[in-house]
Amino acid sequence: MELNRNNLADLILKKLEANVEMLKKDFSKQNQINSCYIDDLLPIEIAEEIYSKFPSPEEMAIHKSLRENKRVAAQMDLYDPLLEEIVFAFQDERIVKVAEEITGLKEMVPDENLYAGGISLMAKNNFLNPHLDNSHDNERKMYRVLNLLYYVTPDWEEGYGGNLELWDKGVKNKQRTVFAKFNRLVLMITNKTSYHSVSKVIHEGKRCCVSNYYFSNIAAEPSKYFHVTSFYGRPEQPFRDVLLRLDTFLRNSIRKITKKRVIKTKHIYDKKK
Repeated sequence: MELNRNNLADLILKKLEANVEMLKKDFSKQNQINSCYIDDLLPIEIAEEIYSKFPSPEEMAIHKSLRENKRVAAQMDLYDPLLEEIVFAFQDERIVKVAEEITGLKEMVPDENLYAGGISLMAKNNFLNPHLDNSHDNERKMYRVLNLLYYVTPDWEEGYGGNLELWDKGVKNKQRTVFAKFNRLVLMITNKTSYHSVSKVIHEGKRCCVSNYYFSNIAAEPSKYFHVTSFYGRPEQPFRDVLLRLDTFLRNSIRKITKKRVIKTKHIYDKKK
């Protein structure tokens, strides 16, 4: 089978449709960040092939600060074509529709510019501190409402780190861990209380992920809201927490005044290149 986005989307759709009721039930659980996951999303050999095409860390952009330490890429035409195909398979209209059925979120659209999406890689000592994703798209026209994370590292163990952490009761309380298991797809709401992070990688290896965000004109909350990507310290990082909260306050204040980004983001898929 040719591994293009349409054929990959066919496989993803079949898996999701066969498990819609289970996923709906998990996503709608009370008193936690709305989320669900499904294992064995694609045939093993395809998932392994996707992993094998990931670039080296040195070929990807580095994001390194008190907030995070990771490698990312959105300019997909720089890499093996299979990576672009799997990224955009999740943007198939049929996948979006079944995601709406699972989550209850309405009028979602994928982002062909891959603002904050694309692929990511985390190696030893990489991490992502607790944070809220930017509430809107790059032009601040639509709400970011759903995050789709597809993990593709074979034989990755939970103890290696690099796992998704959901802070259901806020960043001062214990988090819930979702293992970044090989061939697992996670769906997570993105709203003003969806605090999440990635645990520090303590293993020699690379935890690889295919990421997509869906947007909507309808907020994932009853009322309108806006915030920049907002980082916080972990419970054991009180000093870092103070610094990150100050950083968030300053960036948020500037954006509310200017309405537009002060620094243009480089993390988009520029189709003109």
